[in-house]
Formats: sequence, C-alpha cells, structure tokens
Amino acid sequence: MTGPDPARFAALLCGYCLDVQAGQQVVVRSTTLAAPLLLALQRELLGREAWPLIRPELPGGDEAFWAAARDAQLDGFAPAELAETEGTDASLGIQAPENTRALAGVAADRMARAARARAPVREAALRRRWCLTLWPTAAGAQQAGMGSAEFAAFVRRALFLDGDDAPAAWAELRGFQARLIERLAGARELRIEAEGTDLTLSVEGRTWVNSDGKRNMPSGEVFTGPNEHSAEGRVRFDVPSSPRGVEVAGIELELREGRVVSARADRGEGYLKATLATDDGASRLGEIGIGTNFGIDRAVGAILFDEKIGGTVHLAVGRSYPETGGTNASAVHWDMICDLRGGGRLSADGETIQQDGDFRF
Repeated sequence: MTGPDPARFAALLCGYCLDVQAGQQVVVRSTTLAAPLLLALQRELLGREAWPLIRPELPGGDEAFWAAARDAQLDGFAPAELAETEGTDASLGIQAPENTRALAGVAADRMARAARARAPVREAALRRRWCLTLWPTAAGAQQAGMGSAEFAAFVRRALFLDGDDAPAAWAELRGFQARLIERLAGARELRIEAEGTDLTLSVEGRTWVNSDGKRNMPSGEVFTGPNEHSAEGRVRFDVPSSPRGVEVAGIELELREGRVVSARADRGEGYLKATLATDDGASRLGEIGIGTNFGIDRAVGAILFDEKIGGTVHLAVGRSYPETGGTNASAVHWDMICDLRGGGRLSADGETIQQDGDFRF
C-alpha cells in the first residue's frame, strides 16, 4: 500500500511532533508492515545525530502473546522494559495492523489484569515526550470500508501531508483551537444534547489543552478533565470503537454523581462492562474532548482518527490527564465518540458552542 511520503512523514514526526535533538534516544515501535516509515525514521533520527531504537513487531505477535502468556506475565512486566522507558528521551508508537480484530477473542479480564500490572511502565512513558500515529495498511483500509489508495489519501489529508507545509497547517489549526479554548476557559458547566443523549458535567477550574499534533498525529481536539463527581444524565455514543480489536457499538451510559450506574451496548456489551469494572476509576469520566479536524470527515474504526472528527465530542472513561487538573486514576482510558453532525448541540453555561457539527462560539 502506498502511504504518505515516508521521508516527509518522518520529518514531521521527528521535528514538529517530538523536536528530537542531538544525542537523544528515541524508541520507535510498530509492526513490520510500517517498514517504509521505520526506515525513514531511522534515517531522519540519525541525521539529527540522535539514537534511533527501532523496535519492530512481527504481525501476529500480540495475538501470540495473549495466547501464551502465563499468570506471571499478566500480573507483571519485564524490568528491562521499565528501565528503557525511564532511560530514553522520547517514544513513538505507530499503529500498522495486519488484522484489526486480532485480539477480539482475548478475554477482557486478562487485558484488565495486564493493564493494572503495567501501570508503572505506562506512567513512566507519559512523563517523557511521546507521540502516537498510524501507517495505512490493507487491514486498516478494510476496517475503514475503503480501497487501499483511497485510505492512503485519507490518511495524508488527516495528517495535513496533502499540502506543501504540514507544520504551517498544524499551526493554523492550533490558532483556531486557542480561540476555542479562550471561550471555554471560564465555562462552569457543559451540556451535550443529541438523540439518546442529555448529559451535563462541570469543568469549572479545569485546564483545557490544545492538542495540535504534538502527541497524536493526526490530532485536532481540545480537551480537559471534567470534575470527577459532576456528570449527570445519559449519553449514547453512535460512533463504534474497537479498543484492542474488540468491536463495541451503540454504547449507552447513564451517569449519576460522576459514576456510570448503567451501561449497555448493541455489540460488545460484555467487553464494555468488564472494562468499566477494571478498577474504581474506570467507571468515571477522565476526559471530555471536542474534535476540530475537518480533514477527517468520517469514522474509520481507529480511535486515534475518529475522536478528532470535526463536529464530534468524545468522553473517556478512566484515567485523567494530570495537566488538565483531572484526578481520576485508572488503568483504563477509553475514548467514546458522540457525533453531533446529524443533529446535536454542545453548550457551555447555556451558550451554544457547537450546533449540528458547526462551531458557533
């Protein structure tokens, strides 16, 4: 599959996203299906006099791990992995799946055990510079319902690599998001209204983050952590999501005093309920985000892209980002997306911010 130009993509990731400097150690992880980008990243990092630590993964490796892992490997982690995480300067993760449903048969409780055990590695990774991105594969195109060439072009548009100056395009979006944050900074209460949805939550005193492609590429959202005990009402997420390859669609949650008290789904309900029971924080909201990337005009089954769709709102159950002022702790962080483009409203203290997918602030 022909993806974005690997050299331009690597320059964007190492320069704009990670700002790699001479002497720094950068860990890069993906499957071998992203080989063109991995090789370009190696060249780019060496050209910056940095140390590339390329960690290619075999297609099917994750599936094999979950099939063979014993209790000690679910309830712990390799000490060398934590040492590498703490001893390097930045990390880059590249989604490049051979099979987007490879882990659909893995029991949710096994995944939850491993997530809890790996908390020290995860927290150490979040304390350094990191970025997550995607390389188009045939499996990704099939999940998106597109041909290979169409999906590759879609990814280029989402990354702003279809133009002459991607960093300038990201700077322009950053400016728009800064104006949106300026409007939201003094807001006390947000309300989301759509079919099957009427939810209020407090963001008073919380900090909004301008997500402009430095940590997620592509990005295009502003987000914060709602007050942990404030969410009241019902919400239906009409964009399916596939965490860990498990398709979950038609999620409906009821929240009282910030906690999920009722949960159902048209598909994947067992996985949903098991995930919400992972730990005490998994049933509370850790994030509310507003999508602003109109280069992403449809859901493709990859949360990294779908949560950024211009005209959508997403809520994450589980872990808060500390920079927002959120305090919810959990091994889970699962973004669920509510599409307002077909008839929905987001308001702040009664004033419309977004109506039917269009910004009105």
